[in-house]
Amino acid sequence: MSYTEVPGIKVPIRMWADPATVESGAMQQLRNVSSLPWVKGLAVMPDVHYGKGATVGSVIAMHGAVCPAAVGVDIGCGMSAVKTSLTANHLPGDLSRLRTRIEQAIPVGRGLHPDPVTPSDIPGLPTTGWDALWSRFDDLAEAVHFRAERAAQQIGTLGSGNHFLEVCLDESGSVWLMLHSGSRNIGKELADHHIGQAQKLPHNQGLVDRDLAVFVADTPEMAAYRNDLFWAQEYAKYNRALMMGLLQEVVRKEFAKARVTFDQVISCHHNYVAEERYNGLDLLVTRKGAIRAGSGEYGIIPGSMGTGSYIVRGLGNTAAFNSASHGAGRKMSRTAAKKRFTTRDLADQTRGVECRKDSGVVDEIPGAYKPIEKVIDQQRDLVEVVAKLKQVVCVKG
Repeated sequence: MSYTEVPGIKVPIRMWADPATVESGAMQQLRNVSSLPWVKGLAVMPDVHYGKGATVGSVIAMHGAVCPAAVGVDIGCGMSAVKTSLTANHLPGDLSRLRTRIEQAIPVGRGLHPDPVTPSDIPGLPTTGWDALWSRFDDLAEAVHFRAERAAQQIGTLGSGNHFLEVCLDESGSVWLMLHSGSRNIGKELADHHIGQAQKLPHNQGLVDRDLAVFVADTPEMAAYRNDLFWAQEYAKYNRALMMGLLQEVVRKEFAKARVTFDQVISCHHNYVAEERYNGLDLLVTRKGAIRAGSGEYGIIPGSMGTGSYIVRGLGNTAAFNSASHGAGRKMSRTAAKKRFTTRDLADQTRGVECRKDSGVVDEIPGAYKPIEKVIDQQRDLVEVVAKLKQVVCVKG
């Protein structure tokens, strides 16, 4: 589908979702964003749903300003995926051992590495930029300096919520590895700190929603936020790279006789800010629950833990600021999902997938998410499908 244009306050709201299907709270958030003095454009992805300040599944282009709550608290959250030389024929009938090996290699939930993991610990992983990342830690907001040790131990760990590690099969039977995670606790603490700082600024006192507080260009507060934001985005990228390296090592050892090789890793943020130029104007483009989908750029759009996921290639649609959705998108809150579904429902909806099926992950049940096939169909002018994947192992925190 092409987009539907809904009237906004200062800019129109371009929607790749049917406005009639979007909850009223999310529609109000979109109108609120469209009223900001600095906004130059707003694109809404088909997985849109209510969030903090700004909806998840929105792309906000501003000139001379950025809204930290519109990035989300998991700065740099995103996806990585890689195709392996394995096929379905290499996989055993019982995948529980493989799942256990993955969980042993990569801490999940609130888990930490006992000793920090670095790129030099993983064969073949580039070390370029690693030392520079950590040399800048003391330049971050003083409020997080006491977290240095924890941040070092958490890099290369999964976290919880909707984060996952998966082994998947594409339609030709090739095995893929895929994962979803972000900047862990250090990213959240930086986000919370700067959201609080923005809300205190005089120019934000009259906003319709205090969670839309912004930093404006050429101020010390903006400079401090940009420094911490871009650091957290880089941390998140390394977090995924380390996990993918650890995941590949598990697969190499488990399938040693097959001498597994890997294609180039595809990686993309979906909670982040980028400096981009449109219509001759330099803009700060915030993607909250959206990936960049410039012409020819590869991206990953996952479904829920019992459905399919897609590897896509961007079509470079500038009406959407070269963007696409970040996943299926929730259709109900975690609380609502826990009230509606049982562990039996979870087992039914994840049949054939080696994964947790206990009450701790009922809120991640496929029924709590929008149908991924429909979400993909609604953005045919944003991306083209390269591969469809179906998970056979899913590790969650």
